[in-house]
Amino acid sequence: MGVRVDALNLDILSAYINRWIKSNYRDYIVLTGAHGIVEMQNDRELKKINNLAGLVTPDGMPEVWLGKLKGLKNIEKVYAGNAMHRIFQDGLNDGYKHFFYGGSRGVARNLARKMKVLYPEIIIVGTYCPPFRPLRESEKKKLTTLVNGTRADIVWCGLGCPKQEKWMADFRPRLIAPVLIGVGAGFDFLSGAVPLAPKFIQNSGFEWMFRMLTNPRKLIKRYLYVVPVFTFYVVLELLGLKKFSSDI
Repeated sequence: MGVRVDALNLDILSAYINRWIKSNYRDYIVLTGAHGIVEMQNDRELKKINNLAGLVTPDGMPEVWLGKLKGLKNIEKVYAGNAMHRIFQDGLNDGYKHFFYGGSRGVARNLARKMKVLYPEIIIVGTYCPPFRPLRESEKKKLTTLVNGTRADIVWCGLGCPKQEKWMADFRPRLIAPVLIGVGAGFDFLSGAVPLAPKFIQNSGFEWMFRMLTNPRKLIKRYLYVVPVFTFYVVLELLGLKKFSSDI
């Protein structure tokens, strides 16, 4: 549907991140699921940010199924939960320094405490909970100084789509950290603030339903719109009834 999604898995993601950090190459990573793809049909800025990213992971089983339908063998679901755990684990030997930006008040700090228990040798150099409004330029400068002062290798951004993608595009030129990666509700899941769907549901393609039922007030409107619209667009594209532009 004109939205770039890379055919990759956790091994490929980890290799890219390791290479970026060791070579001090600076870029950003987007985790794109059905919600993001639907948003990008009406938000050209968001689609441009997505399509120019260093990597775009398939953050949902529908993208994986479509990739496999096109003959792509190395495509797997790479979402916040498995990506964060994999990179935390892989970064222990190399001493990756992590910074957590986003989440509701206290969530990033709670996440840092839990990850220190799970990975005692992990290096978490800072957390920051931003206000629920756009940052003023003076605040952006202070945040840039703060994050750069930690010498973080990876800045994990948990603002949700589309805020985190636009934040990464804005802050990519400002920050010296090699890797910026948007992980949506990953902070909530790993900190325990929000329940994570069982593995069989994650792989079934119905994780959206689990999330909607566990937090209907926040998510019911989103998924009652996203799921049918995404499905409709997929059918149109597969049948060749509509061509979607990937122009940026």
